[in-house]
Amino acid sequence: MTIGISGRRTGVSIGFSPYPALRMISLTEHDSHIKEDTPVVPMPDLPVHELGRMIATAFRLKTRPLAVCAADKPPTDAIPLPSVHRCIAVTMARMAMEDGPSAVYLGKDVRQGCCPGGLSHTGYIMRPPAISYFVSTGRPDIPDAPAEYLKAGPEVVDACFNAIGPITPAGNYLVIRSCESVPEGETGVRAVSCFGTAEQIRNMAALVHFDRAEPFFPVLVPWGPACATLVTYPAGMAAGAPRDSAFMGPQDPTANYAIPADILVIGLPLTVARRMGENIGRSFVSRRAGIAFPERETE
Repeated sequence: MTIGISGRRTGVSIGFSPYPALRMISLTEHDSHIKEDTPVVPMPDLPVHELGRMIATAFRLKTRPLAVCAADKPPTDAIPLPSVHRCIAVTMARMAMEDGPSAVYLGKDVRQGCCPGGLSHTGYIMRPPAISYFVSTGRPDIPDAPAEYLKAGPEVVDACFNAIGPITPAGNYLVIRSCESVPEGETGVRAVSCFGTAEQIRNMAALVHFDRAEPFFPVLVPWGPACATLVTYPAGMAAGAPRDSAFMGPQDPTANYAIPADILVIGLPLTVARRMGENIGRSFVSRRAGIAFPERETE
């Protein structure tokens, strides 16, 4: 693709994509319109492994998009999530960015060794009362509530939890797997979550906004643990979480040790991810790729 920017031409190729929505478009600085009409690609039935590959290709991810799923029983190719790490977000980071397992699962009978906060944010246990102190200013008489100082006080934490509302488990088991490993015909997928550079996630957020008239709420940076941004909110498990918003972050500093400083995440309800897939071909992602992913001079 050749795109004119500031009176010069910059060669940017996205011709490696196998998807029609991402076919190459030729532009120059003199073009005032797209020379080739790129139709909307309807994809309500597009397999999730193909949708994940499409998103990874369009946004040049070097990480693996992950599918958040509900299941009646553990998949045969999955391992218990706590066997990777007690933290759901850390487990997902390893799956997306490292040579982690392709699928993990969690459930009421498979929770030993998992973080209580993660278990409560997936609906498999009630929220521990001490967590309001643990997240805020602590309380000397509660040994398991050292202060994290993430909130001004326990009453603020309680107010936030009230706004989040009840959390309902996705199913008997929560399954998190790479999109590429999602079986054909899988109907339990609730969300797609991605790790990427700041530029990649900014572009994904911009595409969420592409066909929305509302400027403020299509993409949110909500309070909560990192697993809520990646799982609870986009999978529709929290009663108070908007169903058609993407969730960007995480803003939970306790996950910083496991997520590189230059990496952001975004949790996408499946309907939002599919809508993004439909819009890739007619948006800046493919029509003005040189703006989305500018070439930068390096010293």
